[in-house]
Formats: sequence, structure tokens, C-alpha cells
Amino acid sequence: MPQSILIIDPESDFLEWAERHLATPLVKVLTAASAEEGLKKYASERPDLVIMEFHLKPVNGIEILKRIRQADPNAMVVLSTGFPPTNAVIEAMKLGAFDFLRKETLPFDLRPLVESALKSREAQRVAEPVPPEANFDLGDSVMIGRSQAMQSVFKIIGRVSRSEAAVMITGESGCGKEVVARAVQRYSLRANKPFVAINCAAIPESLLESELFGHEKGSFTGATAMRVGRFEQCDGGTLFLDEIGEMPMHVQTKILRVLQEGEFSRVGGNETLKTDVRIIAATNRNLEKEVEVGRFREDLFYRLNVVRVHLPPLRERPEDIPLMARFFVDRLAKKRNNPRLRLSEDAYELMESYNWPCNVRELENTIQRATVLANTDVLTARDIPLGLGIAPRPETTAAPGSLTNEAAIAHLLDAAIALNESPIPWIERILAEETLRREGQDHSSAARRLGLKPAAFKKLLVVEA
Repeated sequence: MPQSILIIDPESDFLEWAERHLATPLVKVLTAASAEEGLKKYASERPDLVIMEFHLKPVNGIEILKRIRQADPNAMVVLSTGFPPTNAVIEAMKLGAFDFLRKETLPFDLRPLVESALKSREAQRVAEPVPPEANFDLGDSVMIGRSQAMQSVFKIIGRVSRSEAAVMITGESGCGKEVVARAVQRYSLRANKPFVAINCAAIPESLLESELFGHEKGSFTGATAMRVGRFEQCDGGTLFLDEIGEMPMHVQTKILRVLQEGEFSRVGGNETLKTDVRIIAATNRNLEKEVEVGRFREDLFYRLNVVRVHLPPLRERPEDIPLMARFFVDRLAKKRNNPRLRLSEDAYELMESYNWPCNVRELENTIQRATVLANTDVLTARDIPLGLGIAPRPETTAAPGSLTNEAAIAHLLDAAIALNESPIPWIERILAEETLRREGQDHSSAARRLGLKPAAFKKLLVVEA
């Protein structure tokens, strides 16, 4: 489909050059020598792209950008001038400009920039609009996937939900193991009972036993009052033990007793308490290997591994990526009261081609960041920030022009701020997750690689509520 470009600039030589440089059988170039003429041509022609000088009279490029974006919130506008003022660049990008270039770079940058902008504009034109009645926000237990692997997961959830059997959920970090656990609970006979989730890797070993079973007053330094543990809190309900492979041996012994006898004692107490709790466990470790090397009790493993649900990584089910991306975009659209927010076809294609090393968690964060930084309601491939320091990188000598350490840090800081995260803890967690991935999910090896004690390494993986 033919496209059009409007160029607004007071220099006639530049207008002639740009028209010769950009016009093709499929691209029509319109020109205007003033702001007033430019606004009139924009109103009558509605071009696909506007390229204009910042220093125009009687109104400058920022004011024209405002008027154009008011008329069309998705309008593609590029500003240029000899030496762009910093505040003008910031204001222009804030208002949704596609780019702001120094005029001296236009002979080199203009054509590829125009091709990119027109491609994005075409993607907007063909993007599927969000149906006004679409509502994918089904709460924490939402499950999305059309792949054969996920269909198998859904079937297992349906079957196991009818029973009281213990469930073991396995899969890489970020796959959504807690979502599966909540789905099992939601469709079980305990649906109206408490669901309590605890991350065994997030709590220091010295406190985990007290967290699970409670403690009596004075049982240890700092125990100034009696504390009710998680097993008491969710009596009759479901207890989700995430990262069960990080649980110390002495706590594993007490968990086994609860599974066998349905009873336990608080730390420092003599009273035997009864509880009726269904346990769902999850891990990203190979527990069979942990049993072999003596880090996990074999009898507890078989008690927990009655029914296993394995969540495949996102890279093994690319057909699910568009559905999940659409869900996250629609949820943000609803939250921000912006029903026009959607993804373009090239954005879907880009995300399907990426390997998502941090799985669903990374996909969700990527979508969130894209919606924060994008200039329009249609997210194109240009808006999708892939691999912010967490994707695998080849161990080769950096080539000229490749990402420097400073640039990599800048990307991470940008991502943290965009996601409203505290930069240092967020970056530390990203570093810990990537090291853990490279060490084959071996927490001890990853801790050694970073020069940390295991307990300190575990703290880096904690996501604060």
C-alpha cells in the first residue's frame, strides 16, 4: 500500500534534497516551508510520517508535535535540527516523537530511519484491535497456552485437583510454578480454604523451621512472643512450598512427619499439634540428583512426588508466546484504562523468535517496560526490549561498536527504573538468576561463582513484595 511523508522545513535546498532522496514509486513525499503550511497539509493529507525542523516559526516543533499527536495519538513524527537542546529532546520523546536527530547525520541516518518508521506505521495499520469485551484478567490462577505441552499440564491439573495427593511441580525459574499450584488449589475440594505460599530459598535456614511450624515464647533469642506457623495458618487448606530443594535436612525431617502423621510441634514446644494440610511443592532443581548426593531425603522425595507436573520453558512452546504477550498487554490496557493498547504483528514475530531465558517472568517484565517507554498505543518490534543483560551472550572478544560494560549497566539501570524497581537489589537478583542458569540451577556452584555464602546468595533471589 502506498505511503506518504510530510517534510516541514524552511530551507528549500533541504526540501529538494529530501524529496529526491526519499521519494519512490511506493512513497509519496509532501513538502512544506512553514509551520502553518505544514499543519494544513497534515490535516488534509494525513501522511504516514512527518519529518520537521525543530526551529520553526511562529511555533516550534514541540508545539506542532503536540497538535499532531492530539489529532492522532499514534502519529509518527521525527524532529531534527543542528544542535538539539537537551530539554527539547526529552520533551519531544515524552510527547511521543519517533526520534530526534541532529541535522548533520541526516544524509546517513534519514533513509533507514524512514524505513523503520514507515514499517512501524504499517504494522499499526494492520494490528488487530483489542475487542472491547476482551477480559483476560482471571486472577492469579490464570493458565494460558495452546501448545501440546501446556494442554497436557491442564489435563494433569484437572485430574489431580479431584484428589488429595501431594503434587510436585518442576521447571525452570520464571515458568509460573506458583500459578500452577494456585490452579490446583482453585479447582480442588479445598478451593474455599486457605492457600499459603512460602519460598524456602527466601528465608534464612535458622528461621525457616519457625516460619513453617511456629515457635513458643522464649524458645530462642528474639522469640518474645508465641508465633503461629504456616501449617497452623492453613489448616484445612493448601501449603505451597516453593524451592523445596533448598530446605535444610532437619526441616525436611519435620515435613516428613507432617506428611506421615499429620502432626508437628512448635519450635521450643512440647505440645503435639494436629493439622490437615495438602502440600504442593515446586523446584527448579533435579531432586533425583539431590537425593543421590545426600542433599535431599529420599523418603520425603517420594512422599512429595506422588503426582508430578512439569512446566516446559517458554522457548520450547513458542506458540504460547503470542497468547501470553496478548494477556499481559490486555491486563495493562485494562489497568491503565487504555483499550487501544495492543501489539503489532512484527512485535509478535520478534518475541516468538527469542529464547526467553527467564521465561514467563521475563516476558511479563518486557511487556511492562515496552508499554512504559513506547511512543504509541501500538507496540511494534522497535519497542520490545529483549535480553536486558540476562540473555546468554557468546564468550568472544567484544567487537568495535558492541555493548560496553558501561552501556550494559546503563541498560540495566534503565530497565530497573522503568519497572519501578530499586536498581541495586534488582540488578543483584538478575545477576544471581543468570549465574544460577549458567551453573545448571546448582545453587552452591552459583554462590561459589559469585564468591558468596549460600545463605547470602539465596537472599539475592528474593523478590520483595
